[in-house]
Amino acid sequence: MVYETILDISAGIRYAEKWAFSRNPAYYDFENDGGDCTNFISQCIYAEGAAMNFTPDIGWYFNSSYDRAAAWSGVESFYRFITNNRGAGPFGKIVTLSETAAGDVIQLGRNGRYYHSLYVLEIRNGMPFIAAHSENALYRPLSSYSYGEIRCIHIAGQRR
Repeated sequence: MVYETILDISAGIRYAEKWAFSRNPAYYDFENDGGDCTNFISQCIYAEGAAMNFTPDIGWYFNSSYDRAAAWSGVESFYRFITNNRGAGPFGKIVTLSETAAGDVIQLGRNGRYYHSLYVLEIRNGMPFIAAHSENALYRPLSSYSYGEIRCIHIAGQRR
């Protein structure tokens, strides 16, 4: 039986605070292999209590650098998984910037190509403050980034 639960966003925030400027040795560091940003936000969401989805090719999981889903560490694959997931693991939907909340993900793009994932820690006066890898950041205002396009993904919960 599959059931939905909400995630513990405060646990994800604590994880982000601990690892924003360093790397958890339990995970591979993709910094020199295309960037570590989406790997980091996946770790934060997993720390919130999200179940992994071990569906070959289209799931969301990490066992090692050689045994992982593309959605765990790839910007576009993460987006496709989270917004289309009907099975186990986290799921979400696109929202406006004004609807974004702590625990959500913001992806930055330019010319139709999204290239960077950010984890939302809090909203202050309507401004998201984020944590990230690949340009390590902790409580960095979104306004300090340069980008052409933005998409905000509300992580609605997870299924087991």
